[in-house]
Amino acid sequence: MRRLHLASASERRLAWLKDRLDEVELSAAPLIIEEPKPRWGAPVNEQVEFTCTTKAKAAAREGVVSQMAGKQVAEVVIVADTIVADPDDPLMPMGKPDDEQHAMAMLLRLSGNRHRVWSSTALVYPPNGRGEHSLHGGWTADIWTESSIVEFSDLSQERLLELVSSGSWKGKAGAYDLAGAASEDAKLIEGEAVTVLGFAPSAIEILESM
Repeated sequence: MRRLHLASASERRLAWLKDRLDEVELSAAPLIIEEPKPRWGAPVNEQVEFTCTTKAKAAAREGVVSQMAGKQVAEVVIVADTIVADPDDPLMPMGKPDDEQHAMAMLLRLSGNRHRVWSSTALVYPPNGRGEHSLHGGWTADIWTESSIVEFSDLSQERLLELVSSGSWKGKAGAYDLAGAASEDAKLIEGEAVTVLGFAPSAIEILESM
C-alpha cells in the first residue's frame, strides 16, 4: 500500500484525496513554516508557484529530520497552495482573509464578477525519487501550476453577511468555498473544480497513475 502524506491542515483537501485515491495510507499535518504573504506587483501564477515551492522545500527539510530520527517517511508528500486573482488586476492576489472585515472586502470585490483561481501542487519525494527539482538532503519534487475561472452572482448585503457570519471564509483563498457555503453563489466557468479546491489537476493525475 502506498504511503502518502498531505502537508496541510485542510480537512476538505484531505477528505477529497481519501475519496479519490484507492489503496493508499494517507496521513496529514500542516508544515512548520510561515507562508509567504501574497503581494501586489507579480503575476499571481508566479506567486502561487513560489509559495508552493517554499512549502516543498520545508517538506523536504522536515523529511530529512524525520529520517535522521529513524522515523518512516511517506513515499510522496503532497503540498499545495491556492491564490485567487483580482477580477480586474492579474497582479493583485487575494489570499486567505485575516478577519471578517477582510473577508467582506474580498467577497464584495468578487460579487458579480469572474475571476481566475490559481493552484500550485508539488509532489515531494524522498532520496532516490523521481522529482525534477532538487530540494534538500536528496529530496526532490515535481511542481504543477494551473488555473480555473469562477463567476460570482451579485451578492446582496444580506447574503454577504450570511457568508461572512458562517465562517466559511476561514482559511480559504478569496474568502469562499466553492463546494461549501458559496456553492449557490459561484459557478465554475472554465477549468476543473479541483483547482479551486486547491490542487493542480495534473498532479492528481500523476498520483492516480502511481
